[in-house]
This record gives sequence, structure tokens and C-alpha cells, in this order.
Amino acid sequence: MSASETTRPATLDAAALRELIDSGRSPRLLDVRTPAEFETAHIPGAYNVPLDLLKEHRAELRDHLDEEVVLICRSGARAGQAHQALAELGLPNLKVLDGGMLAWQATNAPIKQGRQRWDLERQVRLVAGSIVLLSVLGSVLAPGLKWVAGFIGAGLTFAAVTNTCAMGMLLSKLPYNRGASCDLDTIVGHLRDTRP
Repeated sequence: MSASETTRPATLDAAALRELIDSGRSPRLLDVRTPAEFETAHIPGAYNVPLDLLKEHRAELRDHLDEEVVLICRSGARAGQAHQALAELGLPNLKVLDGGMLAWQATNAPIKQGRQRWDLERQVRLVAGSIVLLSVLGSVLAPGLKWVAGFIGAGLTFAAVTNTCAMGMLLSKLPYNRGASCDLDTIVGHLRDTRP
């Protein structure tokens, strides 16, 4: 596999996915967002396999993903990471939903909604923005606090360049973002029970 294939996963747009689902030829839909994000809104028929769980147990999951698989997240970034993790195992027929749930919802496609929560990206913006604001305001009294704002700015820049987010990963561990329990045995059981 070339480096460009690793960095650029095959994609499927929301309209094409909807057409497949409506025609009865739905691929396996794996939503790699946090359980709380998944509970808030997801594509009917999707399975929640949070990215950290997928990365940790990808070999076990591979045995239950032999058909076409579409990976879903909020915007496509985490699904791209999931694609890379599964592609390294040689899993064929992987695609990423181009634009993620944002694109799906923009087409007014059906979604299953639950309790509404802020998505992870919005939480990161709130926490990072609050830290920067408080650091700048606090630097009036303690000039050294300006470096905290600089550190957050550097972290956000690094997150954009590497397409990862340490703050997002930490926030995903909070009870608010956990939602229902999502463990490997339950996921594998669901995948096994619905095998075509």
C-alpha cells in the first residue's frame, strides 16, 4: 500500500451511501465517535465502535468485518484514522463517509436521535477558548500566564497539522462523553448477530 493510499482513504459521499441503504445494499456502518456522540445522533443501522476501542482491538474486530465497511465520525477525521488502523491489517472494502455526520445531516438523511449533547469539537473549542481567555485576563496580574495561552495555541496548531487532538481525547474520557457502555464483547456480539 502506498503512502498516498494510507493518508487518503477511499470515500463515499452521503448521497451515495443513502442510495445504497435505500436500495437494501447497505454496507456495514461503523461509527467511531464517542458513545455519547453516537447516542445524540447516528445513522440508523450503524454500530458504535469508538476510535480508541477500534485501534486497541482492531485485530479482533477484523474477523467480523469481511464485507464492505463505511467508517463514520463527525467530519471524517477520526474515520480516516480508523481507516488507517484497519487498512494496516489488510481489511479490504473500507470507505470513509465524506464529511461525516455533518454531511449526512446536511442532506436531511434519516438519523436516530437521542439525548442531545455537545459534540467533542465544540467542547474542545469551549475548553481551549476558556483557557486562552482566562490566561490572557489573568496575565494582567501574573504576566507568566500568557505562556499558558501560547501553549494552548501551539497545541491547537499541532492538532491541526497532525489531524489529532489530545484535548479531544482527554475530553472523550469524561463521564459526560461516555454515554452507554461500549465494550468489545458487546460490539463483537452485535456484529456477529447481524452478519449477512
